[in-house]
This record gives sequence, C-alpha cells and structure tokens, in this order.
Amino acid sequence: MADFIGDDLKGSRFERVDLSGAKFFAGDLSGADFRGMRMSGVVMRGVELVDVDIYGEIVHLTINGVDVGPLIDAELDRRHPDRPKMRPATPAGFREAWDTVERLWDGTVQRARRLDPALLHESVGGEWSFIETLRHLVFATDAWVRRAVLGDPAPWHPLDLPWDEMPDIPGIPRDRSARPSLDTVLELRRDRMSTVREVVDGLTDESLDAHTEPVEGPGWPPSRSFPVRECLLCILGEEWEHRLYAERDLAALEARRP
Repeated sequence: MADFIGDDLKGSRFERVDLSGAKFFAGDLSGADFRGMRMSGVVMRGVELVDVDIYGEIVHLTINGVDVGPLIDAELDRRHPDRPKMRPATPAGFREAWDTVERLWDGTVQRARRLDPALLHESVGGEWSFIETLRHLVFATDAWVRRAVLGDPAPWHPLDLPWDEMPDIPGIPRDRSARPSLDTVLELRRDRMSTVREVVDGLTDESLDAHTEPVEGPGWPPSRSFPVRECLLCILGEEWEHRLYAERDLAALEARRP
C-alpha cells in the first residue's frame, strides 16, 4: 500500500494495477481517461461530474438517489428499435436476433467499403480500427461458440484479436501488427458467422437451457461449464455493441474526407 499526499501525478499512467479499495480525496481527475476499468462498488460523494462521457455496462448506477440504469436502457431501446431483440428468451428469438445482426452488419460493411482501405486500419480516439473490430468479433465467436458451445479446445485463427486487457494465454494469438485486407477479414467473419447461424438454427428449448461441457486446456473462456443461453447472449452483446462502436468511428473517418 502506498500513500500519495500532496504529490503531483499529472500525466501518470496506471496499467494493469490493482487499485481496489483505494481512496481518492480532494484530488483532480480532470481530463482523466478510464478504459477497461472494473468499477463495481465504487462510491462517489461530493464529486463534480461536468462534461463527462461514460460508455460501458451500467447496472445499478445510482446518481443523486436515482437508479439511472433502467432509464438508460429505456432510452437506448427507444433510439435503437432492434436493441430489445438482442435479449431473446426462445430459440425463435435467437434466430430473429441473428437475422438482425446479419442485416445490420451488412449495412455497416457497405459503409466501410466506401472509405479508402487505409482508413480501415486507423484508430479513432484510441479505439480499435474497423479491421481490428472485425478481428475481435472473430475471437469472440471462437471463444463463446466454437470453444464453449461446440467444444473445440483451440479454435483460434492467427487473426483473432482478444480484448486488450486480457492477460496473454498460451496458444491464443494477439498480433496487433497484422494488417489484413478487409476482404480477408470478411471471409473469416463469414465463416464464423455461418457457424453461429448453424447453432441458432439448430436450437431447441432443451438445447438452449442446457449447459456446455467443460473444455480441457488453456484458453478463453476458462475450462468450466456455461449455460448455452449465456454464451449466445454474450455473442449477441458483442456483435451489437461493437457495431455501434464501428458506426461511430466510421462517421469520424468519413468526416476526414475532402
């Protein structure tokens, strides 16, 4: 445990550090950038939140005595009428959700094709490039469908891209220097998306309520049993959120064009 009292830590970088239980008093976090942070159980009192941008999973967030989580969900559902479809409860609902994912991503890919291919490798605001986003979704499918649901202990492709905060795991690639073409990555995406299509098309009430068999060997997710429903909901969440990120960043890239 360390005490920093009266110290000037402007511009400091904290990466992969454990700050659980830390106390911040009378400090200045103006302009701070938090990415991939776990902030469960955080308590803030007497704070000033002005011009703050928060994007992430928000559950039971109470501000000035009001749980704003349901309000945020309701507003996002209003803005995106397809969003409630990403919370299916039946096999038919999962098939409709995947139909929606395929339709929306088709439009996003067509939007990306109108840009200079070099721009699809550019980061916007420190986020993944468009190509890296597609590579991450390949990883997500390999992890939660091909490994967890279908039982392949090592389903990885060399272009798989785990999330940045995941510790290195033997056998899982993480090549941030790769610069594959859009068509190369889309061919890989089509293969993985067709796998999800086969799984959801074959769902029954019994298989949806079943649990996966633990997969032996190192990898992600860990070697334990998971509800099939949760695995597929995870994929829907990944596909939905990362497409929104991609649309946001494509708009910024489009603004750079003459």
